[in-house]
Amino acid sequence: MVLVALVLVVLGVPGWCAAAERPGERPVAVDDDSYLWLEDIDGARARDWVGEHNSATERRLTALPDYEALFRDALAVLDSKSRIPEVTPRGDWLYNFWRDRAHPRGLFRRATLAEFRRERPAWESVLDIDALAKAEGKPWAFGGAVWLPPDYRRCLIRLARAGGDAAEEREFDVETRTFVKDGFRLPSAKSSVAWRDLDAVYVATDFGPGTLTKSGYPRIVKLWSRGTPLESAKTLHDAPATSVGVSARRLRTGAGRTGASNTGAGDIDLVTERLTTWAARHFQLLEGQLKALDLPASVMVLDGFRGRLVLKLRDDWTKHGIKYSAGSIVLADPAALRGDVRGDGGGEAGGIELVVAPTAQEIVETAHVMRDGLFVTMLDNVRGRLYRYSPGKAGWTRQAIPFGDNGSLHFAGGDADSPNVLVEYESFLEPPSLYLVRPGTLEPERLKAQAPTFDGTRFQVKQWWATSEDGTKVPYFVVGPKNLKFDGKNPVWMFSYGGFENALKPAYSGSYEQLHGAYGKLWLERGGVFVLANIRGGGEFGPAWHQASLLENHVRCFEDFEAVARDLVSRKITSPAWLGIEGRSNGGLLVGATMLRHPELYGAVVCGNPLLDMKRYHKLLAGASWVAEYGSADVPAEWAFLSKYSPYQNLRAGQKLPPVLFYTTTRDDRVHPGHARKMAAKMEALGYPVDYYENTEGGHHGSVTNEQLATRLARTYSFLWSHLR
Repeated sequence: MVLVALVLVVLGVPGWCAAAERPGERPVAVDDDSYLWLEDIDGARARDWVGEHNSATERRLTALPDYEALFRDALAVLDSKSRIPEVTPRGDWLYNFWRDRAHPRGLFRRATLAEFRRERPAWESVLDIDALAKAEGKPWAFGGAVWLPPDYRRCLIRLARAGGDAAEEREFDVETRTFVKDGFRLPSAKSSVAWRDLDAVYVATDFGPGTLTKSGYPRIVKLWSRGTPLESAKTLHDAPATSVGVSARRLRTGAGRTGASNTGAGDIDLVTERLTTWAARHFQLLEGQLKALDLPASVMVLDGFRGRLVLKLRDDWTKHGIKYSAGSIVLADPAALRGDVRGDGGGEAGGIELVVAPTAQEIVETAHVMRDGLFVTMLDNVRGRLYRYSPGKAGWTRQAIPFGDNGSLHFAGGDADSPNVLVEYESFLEPPSLYLVRPGTLEPERLKAQAPTFDGTRFQVKQWWATSEDGTKVPYFVVGPKNLKFDGKNPVWMFSYGGFENALKPAYSGSYEQLHGAYGKLWLERGGVFVLANIRGGGEFGPAWHQASLLENHVRCFEDFEAVARDLVSRKITSPAWLGIEGRSNGGLLVGATMLRHPELYGAVVCGNPLLDMKRYHKLLAGASWVAEYGSADVPAEWAFLSKYSPYQNLRAGQKLPPVLFYTTTRDDRVHPGHARKMAAKMEALGYPVDYYENTEGGHHGSVTNEQLATRLARTYSFLWSHLR
């Protein structure tokens, strides 16, 4: 499931933001911090501290009466052979990365569509990550593949030690199942790599001292030709260190192929400099020269279609007297954006054509380009909808593809050379099913369905709305028994995120979603109630829902979350002593802050891979890239609002805090493990009971193997059950 997408915002993952200097920026005095030594990730003293706390937490939580059964059930769900394989169509093959007990680090494999339709497909092994790790003596984690179209024989395999963001890139031939001798290869770094053609790649990586931004991402992008040393690659763009990073890619727009129009010709080579998460400069590479494109800084370039760029707008855009609303999908002629032509006809104005705009009922989630048109997913009060948009002489026609009313949809895969798309549907109580959507029909063909991991017939889903402090209505889902008693005594596990325009949607327990885990078997069937809160900061209601919680307004996501907690109590679904909360990454900041703001609302807190020290977060690992989301302590006016909620600075003695479990990973090279370490150490010093666990590998996503994830889930639910009943 692609909640962790390459927009650098995974369901639960901070994305790219800004580290740019602004007027009035000056250092703010740093308070004496007795626990700075815990920021030394691999320092002996810090590792000893981690080891002691890991051992203590393991002893306490694994000794709880529920632990063994919870671990067994979690591992069974994660290892289930009926799980829907997440497939990527490439050419004649469907590729999949699969982990189970026989392949704990995973197997990269493939099957034809005909074979995949079989009840038990015979998969062809492409690359065994366990065997590779053993042969090379390195704890490799598979980070995905960058494919070379149109035949998709070659790809660049990403291999990360222990699962961090930094990864090696190696050219791989899927037909010979071998790494290409003397092929493209990059050492471990937070690189951005894309194919131009068989003999050249666009590469942004760590080229040596001074080539990274303050955020730790590459600031130089080059064109690297086959058979030449990396040092000789041609520099295309050199961004300042205050930007977030740069990248380049070739968009295969389909112009000149079957069904192509005459709006443009050829592919589009695009160079992007990220100024912040929400602002960028885009250039087209033409005949070796960069040509600036007149685009809004906040626009998202999704893909290319028939010679034009496919754009999603984050802000209103007025071009040639026509206003295009935020959240719309539009096509733009790059020649017009360069100022070379104005563009006309076909319902266009100035080379811009509207495909779909949000309505009062639906917001646009994303678009997926296919050979003959676009598939667009939309959200209707956080419920997924899918539409096919086809171009014609009279403009774009829209056809609804029918799916269940209360679930979520995501594109499981597709190929711009194909008219077909794979779509996965799931809901809180319906296991994921994979569908093939073909042209000429509105009825999707179900290819696979996951077997239930718990008895969903016993439960129901309700959506209620809470009123936040400023009067905003905030929705939340409640998943509980059909005979739910409104007596205030239901153990509730409440999850949220509230940042980086990341929408939390209905997801089935056991669909291998690391945020929701295996809550059906481990929580619902044992008598618990699950709550998913769609607070501001996310993307559930379009860009405005996210923008309402930026910078000085970030407290709104805390207020929304607290409003939902109070609404649960007022409806007598639960009471504070029975309410447990969890958040990861930015969500870890959420639960850490609200725990201190209103500890009386909660009975237990689970805080995973969190940001907690908002005075120093922008100085740690990728933290500088999130300044556009939160603000910077180096700017006095911004520290004024950050200081009011930063958990590490607001923790003090004598507060009546709920019990807390922190978890993180040593190899998280995105959110520094020092956040969780320092907060736990400070809480202990002030006399608060704390459980702390740090996995030694797994990166920001926390786990490399199913067993590691099952361990984390079992400890989390053991902790919650020990305090909420």
